Amino acid sequence: MRNSFITYSIFLALLIGFIPKAYGQDAPFTQKNKVEEVLNYIVKKEISVGKVRVDSISESNGLIHILMSENFSYYPFRENNVKHIYTSVARELGIENNNKLQIITANKLIEELIPEALRSKRNKKKKAFTYKKRKPLKTKIDAINSPTKGLSSKHIALWQSHGYYYEPKLTRWEWQRARIFQTVEDLYTQSYVLPFLVPMLENSGANVIMPRERDTQTHEVIIDNDSKTDGKSQYLEINGLNNWTTGSLKGFAHLKSYYIDNENPFRLGTYRETETIRKGQESRIEWIPHIPKSGEYAVYVSYKTVTNSTEGAQYTVHHNGYESTYTINQTMGGGTWIYLDTFYFKEGSNKENKISLSNITSKKGEVITADAIKIGGGYGNIARSLSNKGASDNIKSSDKTSIQTQLITKNTTEYPYEVSGYPRFTEAARYWMQWAGIPDSIYTPSQGVNDYTDDYQCRGLWVNYLTGGTEANHNSKGLNIPIDLAFAFHTDAGTTFNDSIIGTLGIFRTSSYNGVYETGATRHIARDLTDLIQSQIVNDIRTLYHPDWTRRGMWDRAYSEASTPKVPTMLLELLSHQNFADMQFGLDPRFRFTVSRSIYKGILKHINTQYNTPYVVHPLPVEDMHIKFTSNNRIKIQWSSVEDILEPTAKPTGYIIYTRIGNNAFDKGQFIKSNTFETSIPTGVVCSFKVSAINEGGESFPSEILAVGRSQHSNKEVLVINGFTRISAPDDFDHQKDSVAGFLDDFDHGVPYIKDISYIGQMKEFRRTIPWMDDDASGFGDSYGNHETEVIAGNTFDYPALHGKSILKAGYSFTSTSKKAVEQDYIHLTDYPIVNLILGKEKQTKMGAGKNNIFEFKTFSPKLQNSIRSFCTQGGAILVSGAYVATDLWDNSLIESNEEDTKFAQEVLKFKWRVNKAAITGGVKEVASPYSKQNLTLKYNNKFDKDIYRVESPDAIEPADENSYTVLRYSENNLSAGIAYKNKYKTYVMGFPFETIKDSQARDSLMKTILDFLTEKRKE
Repeated sequence: MRNSFITYSIFLALLIGFIPKAYGQDAPFTQKNKVEEVLNYIVKKEISVGKVRVDSISESNGLIHILMSENFSYYPFRENNVKHIYTSVARELGIENNNKLQIITANKLIEELIPEALRSKRNKKKKAFTYKKRKPLKTKIDAINSPTKGLSSKHIALWQSHGYYYEPKLTRWEWQRARIFQTVEDLYTQSYVLPFLVPMLENSGANVIMPRERDTQTHEVIIDNDSKTDGKSQYLEINGLNNWTTGSLKGFAHLKSYYIDNENPFRLGTYRETETIRKGQESRIEWIPHIPKSGEYAVYVSYKTVTNSTEGAQYTVHHNGYESTYTINQTMGGGTWIYLDTFYFKEGSNKENKISLSNITSKKGEVITADAIKIGGGYGNIARSLSNKGASDNIKSSDKTSIQTQLITKNTTEYPYEVSGYPRFTEAARYWMQWAGIPDSIYTPSQGVNDYTDDYQCRGLWVNYLTGGTEANHNSKGLNIPIDLAFAFHTDAGTTFNDSIIGTLGIFRTSSYNGVYETGATRHIARDLTDLIQSQIVNDIRTLYHPDWTRRGMWDRAYSEASTPKVPTMLLELLSHQNFADMQFGLDPRFRFTVSRSIYKGILKHINTQYNTPYVVHPLPVEDMHIKFTSNNRIKIQWSSVEDILEPTAKPTGYIIYTRIGNNAFDKGQFIKSNTFETSIPTGVVCSFKVSAINEGGESFPSEILAVGRSQHSNKEVLVINGFTRISAPDDFDHQKDSVAGFLDDFDHGVPYIKDISYIGQMKEFRRTIPWMDDDASGFGDSYGNHETEVIAGNTFDYPALHGKSILKAGYSFTSTSKKAVEQDYIHLTDYPIVNLILGKEKQTKMGAGKNNIFEFKTFSPKLQNSIRSFCTQGGAILVSGAYVATDLWDNSLIESNEEDTKFAQEVLKFKWRVNKAAITGGVKEVASPYSKQNLTLKYNNKFDKDIYRVESPDAIEPADENSYTVLRYSENNLSAGIAYKNKYKTYVMGFPFETIKDSQARDSLMKTILDFLTEKRKE
């Protein structure tokens, strides 16, 4: 900075109209020191950016100008701290009037760096980044809630770091980052973006467009007018007043098993078109898929944008008896895959599962077009090889060196084309773009020489292609989509040898395109966006998890993903995936949820500031949910809203309750004003319910899923308590004395939220002193890659239905409740004869390094213990199952031994702990005892699986009373896996989770055995 002092001073002279002179004869040294001291004291409280320096102090026309180093601009300036800065500096300089000071950094007065969203008065001279009002790309017609103060009609381009790519120098496919701490950045950032951030934005009404596959479903079905599908799916045209005809331009055709250099499937076929009508006999197209396996599938549509395209193309997705309708604005987005939503489809072909398009719209005489439908994510089908031009070094995003001048490998051998063999969601954006019809000038600026650089460069180019034809990019051809902002989610490298956090960095670029967007707004809006999101992330983490979470800089630098887009863009480096202390937080789904919500809130506040509209943050998920029978088949469901201590606007104004009957999918929901819902249920079938909270900002994430069932054989009710609420990172250890640390996957893999799409395999290098050498030798944290293409099941919060199905088959009615509703006395166990407590992998769990001494997910809280003790004292009967039913009370190394806990287990539930990690094969057998016969064998899930969470550490438990007996044993070693007790009350406790029993008949048989014992109906 000092070397550019002359240039800098001339710039400022032009800026404020004077040639500066030194402030005092000996001022530069003494005054600089005073100012630097006070400003560093202020800055270091908030950010970690090294020492900020005074470049110069000068005086002109009665004003004192202090030029600060660039890193001072990384500080989050606010009205109150700017006032404090001026007052503090004036005091050091002996100036009575703050108005005589101007403090400048990064060519701006510091007060000009206050984000617009955080000003008490709007700067009317600052032009916002906005578009003229138009119909959005996609609108859900039958949505229950319209977020009027959310992100409706807004469009966001969003991507998650890198992805699996072809490295021509090695002629192989590989990750762009190292396998470290059981993940790889290419997948790790997806564990925020796909399960959390994108749904939050979409629940707020936003249209989110992504350059990578968003569906983790590995099956894919393509239905098209050209390729006529796979022989099982169907493409149908129904002609009405206007016939469907072939359009004059190119369209999609899927004619090849894979695609090579520059091949574009959206230019290999045709599309269909007709005129719209307002009423009369419709012309319709139906795409009827053959679904290879029941499950959730993303649905994408494609069409052609032509002259006089309709804004109101109405697509209806028919899914298992339900219909969901969307309007697509075909004046934008033609010639690529447009995501509609994700739906549950049953296996096979039937007209209950189909997508239809009608030519009836609000305006007649427009053109409506139709092309292919894509269902599911599938596997990558872009084949790559070493270019005939050779290969080049992988240069950094901020490097301006041309790829074409860096060729280091010549192609002297003809290499075969190879597909990755990986699911498409794992692949880099460059390959999705080719499959999605994006021009090759966008996805391969290197012309096939370097896929690594192509991948990060294509993202900004893709944003500009999306906006081509809009106010933001009016001189370029493109998809005419009004993108309001772009966001790149990355993590960084860097290590510490202690518990220090590397922390959060934000990157933007103001000088591209002469510092102005084509809308006329200044590119400093990107700094506002970066400040809002980074501040929200850091403040929320500091409040909830780590008071000293590191805030790094806000870099105004020429990184491709931040500098290329012609819309406000932030590149986030959330934390260091290479640093153990960061990843102790980063592998925890709770942390991922919080960070994603922080980003969503920052985006929401930024966009609504640009449009000068009020915002509301959608609520947190509800809790305390419980179901009671009010009469024979009549039930009442109740729940409580949750206060968001981080956001005062996030208050619910209503709720949506979703219903699932039997094995069907959930319905589309029903609006409820209050927190109580009553309904009748059919006899003999499991009925499930979940609830979300809504307000003007959008819809929350759903609650846990509770279930209820009325048996036609008995009115005796079993109360099922959903006590498995845990989501967490894996177990870890840190022996700094021996310089070893890491994650202990075999002891406890942790619990993903619903499913994990970022796990690659166990950590294998625990020595902190082993350095990173290259991505194949990652050093400390190095991990296996044997699971990196898999989706790993976590806590679905849906186990009462599975238990309930077996309970109904055993001839008993059941209802269910959350554990918290019992702890809050909304549910009294003594009102029920039998209790079934689901504990799954519940156990006391820390966050991060655990230094805040906050532990969640205790199996038996004091309140729950008291409820169970009272229930048993009054003659109740209880079934408990879980992997840590004993370990969490006896041997949790995080918590000091609690004598009351062990007394509760032995004196009330009548078992004692023997050992954790009791078995590894998953086999269990029933053994002879006064309460059982030796006739049942079963297996619980002990491996990573996409449907059932893994049980890696089951408990061995033993009888603790003369009337308590072992009834189950682990097959491999005969350790006691379950005990039963009968005297004045009855208990049946299992050291592994009931819901992880793999065979449904075995589950049903065991449940009947248990319930018959608990009700003394078993025939000996």
